[in-house]
Amino acid sequence: MEIFTKKLTAMDIQRGLVLPRCSLERLQSFHGTIELSTIFESAAGNRLVGPVTIHCSTRSGDVAFTTGWYALARDAGLKSGDTVTFYEEVNGEARYKLKLRNVGSS
Repeated sequence: MEIFTKKLTAMDIQRGLVLPRCSLERLQSFHGTIELSTIFESAAGNRLVGPVTIHCSTRSGDVAFTTGWYALARDAGLKSGDTVTFYEEVNGEARYKLKLRNVGSS
């Protein structure tokens, strides 16, 4: 089930990916920080890294991916204009999947 799709900004990459408000009802309710075991894939379905844990926390009233997200963004070479789609997809390795579509790819 798709939770959200977002076109990344420089702030999303540098300070943490702020989740769209419409996605909050699709995530489990929490206060503080939760850890999301996530598989990261290219648009073609190729796994970019092994399952990673992304911390999702509240910040200034917003929910954002923080710890884990920074290294993932750096290692995957994410840049402003790239699009990420976050899914809930329970399997043996992780509960979530984050799919990347780079700027200029179809």
